[in-house]
Amino acid sequence: MKDFFSTLKFKLLTGVAVLLAGMLAWAGANGRLSNAPQELLGALLVPFQRAAAAISGGVDEVWTKYTQIDEILAENEQLKEENSSLRQRMVDYDTMKAENEAFKDLAQIQEENPEYEYASGFIIGRDPLEQFGGFTIDQGTLNGVEKNDVVVSDQGYLVGIVLEAGLNSSKVITILSPSLNAAGVVSRTRDNGILTGSAEYASQGLCTFTNLSRDTQATVGDEIITTGLGGVFPADILVGTVEELVPESSGKSMVAVVRPGQDIDSLKHVFVIVDRDNGQEE
Repeated sequence: MKDFFSTLKFKLLTGVAVLLAGMLAWAGANGRLSNAPQELLGALLVPFQRAAAAISGGVDEVWTKYTQIDEILAENEQLKEENSSLRQRMVDYDTMKAENEAFKDLAQIQEENPEYEYASGFIIGRDPLEQFGGFTIDQGTLNGVEKNDVVVSDQGYLVGIVLEAGLNSSKVITILSPSLNAAGVVSRTRDNGILTGSAEYASQGLCTFTNLSRDTQATVGDEIITTGLGGVFPADILVGTVEELVPESSGKSMVAVVRPGQDIDSLKHVFVIVDRDNGQEE
């Protein structure tokens, strides 16, 4: 028994008794002794009431959010559809803008060359392993495009020829390729030569004009144009300008290094000459 009075439990009970006695004494002194039990009980219950209120509020909030899930999901789906629609409109706008620019260029190029009929083609693919700038366009036989049709830039510069024509697309080899050969002439001096690609210069976006005479009067800055010989390339198509003149390996002729009037690697759109009303056969 003696040990009990020294325990923590006894000390706590003593503290509670003293607290209750104090509260009763205060209530008696202020004339509130009759309400003391209720006030005491209320004071003891306050922490529990606050906890219950917090729990109740949290449950209400969770329930409200739960009941709104379907509404939120529906709004998200609507926003996704609206976003997708806006993106499609932007794509349509960009396509229409590009087509309008192409039509403007087509009107100008047709005015300058009324004897030709053109198909307007956008570049839709490039082979990263193709070192001579070859590409694929979105025009094919359904649009009148055939193998060996000549391809020019929006400004009318020679780009290449159609290598293969499918129904809705075609592969083009460019003037950077050694596989392409076109009869040409130096516009100022009328020196004849052969326009062709070169593995040595293709990486720089350049091609060559070979078979120039050793004593040619051609010089840097001269324009190269096609002659129409051979029947594939129409006459007087602009090619580019002479950037350098170097002796051919045998030393018997000169080679003009030519910078095409159109940068092949930056092309996005071209025109294909699908018909020529000038008495020439392709």
